[in-house]
Amino acid sequence: MRTDLKGTVAVVTGAGRGIGREIALHQARNGAKVAVLARTASEIDETVALIGKEGGGAISFPVDLVDRRAVEQVFDRVASELGSIDLLVNNHGSFRAFGPIWECDPEVWWQDVEINLRGTFNTSRVAAPAMLARGHGRIVNLVGGGTGNSFPHGSGYASSKAAIMRFTECLNDTTKKRGVLAFAVDPGLVRTAMTELQLYSEAGKTHMPNIQDLFDNGVNIPPSRAAALIVDVASGRFDPLAGRLLRGVDDRELLEQEMKEIVAQDGRALRFSGLEQQKL
Repeated sequence: MRTDLKGTVAVVTGAGRGIGREIALHQARNGAKVAVLARTASEIDETVALIGKEGGGAISFPVDLVDRRAVEQVFDRVASELGSIDLLVNNHGSFRAFGPIWECDPEVWWQDVEINLRGTFNTSRVAAPAMLARGHGRIVNLVGGGTGNSFPHGSGYASSKAAIMRFTECLNDTTKKRGVLAFAVDPGLVRTAMTELQLYSEAGKTHMPNIQDLFDNGVNIPPSRAAALIVDVASGRFDPLAGRLLRGVDDRELLEQEMKEIVAQDGRALRFSGLEQQKL
């Protein structure tokens, strides 16, 4: 079923390949004008070309999301060239530090955290005020492995994703009364350049052999699942679940039916257990 996003503007980070490219394509197929962001110009140009072949509208904007001033400049350009931003999707990600922390290069470990978390902070910080001024907007932050559970040999990535989940909750609680909603989306295990590094690098093969086992057992979520879910988020279908976690593997019809129960039980959120919460 096609959702009408005509007249809306979507910004998708990390959109030069993989999940981000699929998100950008789905937004354009449903009528949105798309700002395609990533560091590598050739990759986002290719995404824009694919959108153009399908009759959609998109512009590429190369940017390093860790550079706050560069982000501010790019978002000014997006607003000038495409219009006010209705949807921001923070899909960018880095996961290159594998293994126990004493074996990881500390600079690489911190780069994973900085790209994932600081990049999301920078884009949200720039996009939110304009959305608040208009009284409308949605921000989607992608999370993943380690968000709600331990990830011993992926501690940098896991720490950043857990932080992004909490950041999403805080952001949503700060802005929801003024019409700006934030969501966390876990796309599931998708075969991307990031997972290829886990599969074929020596550190990945040593410390994360379970990734290969998962793929061998058929666990490979199509990126279109998360992309279609985010189209529904952009349409407002899942607004009651703002501040909470949605998953690419979710049955969206069932999820819609269960929204009231999820909210009533304070589900899909980072929380202590009920007993521990009572002691605080």
